Amino acid sequence: MISQDKVPIVSPLAPAAIGPYSQAIKCADFIFCSGQLPVDPKTGEVVGTDIETQTEQVLKNLQGVLEAAGSGLFQIVKTTVYLKNMDDFPKMNEVYAKYFPVLPPARATVEVSRLPKNVLVEIECIAHMPKIVESPQAKPF
Repeated sequence: MISQDKVPIVSPLAPAAIGPYSQAIKCADFIFCSGQLPVDPKTGEVVGTDIETQTEQVLKNLQGVLEAAGSGLFQIVKTTVYLKNMDDFPKMNEVYAKYFPVLPPARATVEVSRLPKNVLVEIECIAHMPKIVESPQAKPF
């Protein structure tokens, strides 16, 4: 039986899923984002050959998925960063810090032997879905 609380998220602002997975799944108050690669959603091509450019594109793709779900980068509670080379950590971290200047999420970073399309970085995340609460003073006209 499929849970009605499990809602797939699809965004044209991130690369389309190229296999049997969703860009993200909203379940209860959380959004679980699949790993994003530094791929331009319009062209399907890998962006850049350096870690800074690729990290920037990955974070833009995550932002696109989260915005389609009604959330955003500021709501991320946990990320996992996959690096092809841990020597790229300082430069990746510099770009990453620009996107999370206040209250950065929990994070794990691991080096992997290879990533899809031979990219340098992939990031996945879990974000909280903000609750919109109507003010008791607000009344329709």
